[in-house]
Amino acid sequence: MPAERPNILILFTDMQRADTLRALGNPVIRTPNLDRLVQEGTAFVNCFSPSPVCVPARCSLHYGWYPQKTGVTNNGRMMADNGRSYPALLGEAGYRTHAIGKCHFTPDHAALRGFQSRQTQEECTSDPTRDDYVAWLAKRGLDIYEPHGARSEMYYIPQISTLPASAHSSQWVGNESLRFIKAGAEQKKPWCLFSSFIHPHPPFDPPKPWHKLYRAVDMPLPMIPPNPAALMTWVNRFQNRYKYRDRGLDLNLIRLIKAYYYATISFVDFQVGRILAGLEATGQLDRTLILFTSDHGEHLGDFNCFGKRSMHDASARVPMVVRYPAQFAAGRRCRTAVSLVDVFPTVLAAAGVEPAGLDLDGRDLAQIARGRATDRTVYSQFGQGQRAIYMGVNRLWKYVYSAGDDREFLFDRRNDPREFVNLAKRAEHRALRNARRVDILQFLKKKGAVEAYVEGRQGLRWRKYPQVDETYLENPDAELLRQDYPPYPLDLPGYA
Repeated sequence: MPAERPNILILFTDMQRADTLRALGNPVIRTPNLDRLVQEGTAFVNCFSPSPVCVPARCSLHYGWYPQKTGVTNNGRMMADNGRSYPALLGEAGYRTHAIGKCHFTPDHAALRGFQSRQTQEECTSDPTRDDYVAWLAKRGLDIYEPHGARSEMYYIPQISTLPASAHSSQWVGNESLRFIKAGAEQKKPWCLFSSFIHPHPPFDPPKPWHKLYRAVDMPLPMIPPNPAALMTWVNRFQNRYKYRDRGLDLNLIRLIKAYYYATISFVDFQVGRILAGLEATGQLDRTLILFTSDHGEHLGDFNCFGKRSMHDASARVPMVVRYPAQFAAGRRCRTAVSLVDVFPTVLAAAGVEPAGLDLDGRDLAQIARGRATDRTVYSQFGQGQRAIYMGVNRLWKYVYSAGDDREFLFDRRNDPREFVNLAKRAEHRALRNARRVDILQFLKKKGAVEAYVEGRQGLRWRKYPQVDETYLENPDAELLRQDYPPYPLDLPGYA
């Protein structure tokens, strides 16, 4: 165990693409505080979500297992808490553990799952008895109805927060994180804090005047290849439909969406700056391992798509930056493929905690950064059976299989970073495609994912399912999202 165990701070966002940090190549966005982490820490530029959707990605981070082991591949019920989450093990080792903001634990949104305490801020609630942030708003007489923006039909309509910047959900997480950090400086034991922001998840609702930080006319257009339909799977079409985004594209609206999306990221970045200042003021900065990442990305109109759930980089690749001078070199860019499952072994290794008997799927990021395992492959899965989409990706190649379309995709990540050209059916890439297919099938077999493969005289191959029924596309009103805050239907007193 290290002589001085570091504090551990995980800064977590929801739905933040990997290409949204200025220091890592985005010339439009302003992220000076995240850029500072990049300059003073190690950036893992090929980090992928183990499942590009909220609940399974967070479950994999929390327990250190791929979705094939947690059994969670879509938004729904998490695996039962096994008492061996990373905060549980840190707590047993003497850490003070706390979570602030969105955890997305299901079915019990107030569950601790190893944390010693939590301050909740979850989506889709206006009930002050169920949510600490809503209770904080109510106590101050502030608007508690749809505190994170209007959803359903307005899901992808940029909107200004009904709350002032001082009461915005991101500011609340920043405030409460500072409060915990300052209290932690007075304690003798090390602490672990999970500071989790709902943004930049839609609805995109920055507070005034942050909504004017970016203007639509200055935003780059989405990346749309000449044949976008050929690069979609059933999940892209389904998301476009239920998010009200498949009845024609308005490029000016898409640029405004991106402007407001960037604004919510910059407002989170502002909170990160406040948190770093709090660590410095209390003498805790260099003895705190700071890890910044997100659960998955957002298409933002790329490939004519919106939302997450697919394996395009826009959806599946996330930022990952670690600052801890004792173990992570400043200004380093590590191109080895990594995953959110690597967070668990990273924080435990820094704390000197041995996760005995857990058979973790990830590796310590400090060891990865010092090594040369550039051919490492990480994996991702969304859904199961007919609706499963699988990915195996390393620094050079990405292989994807969509069971509901029975289609393979192979992308050359070095020469085609935008993923515009699918090489899966090219004769000159047949051997490489087959090798990548065998690799992911062997991984799935090792994990016991029997619904994914069959094995016979010809070896491992994909289990075939009927194609996903897309007859709903014939009806423009079918499968549209209705995701309102209660009460619904709306009660309007005095108006019959």
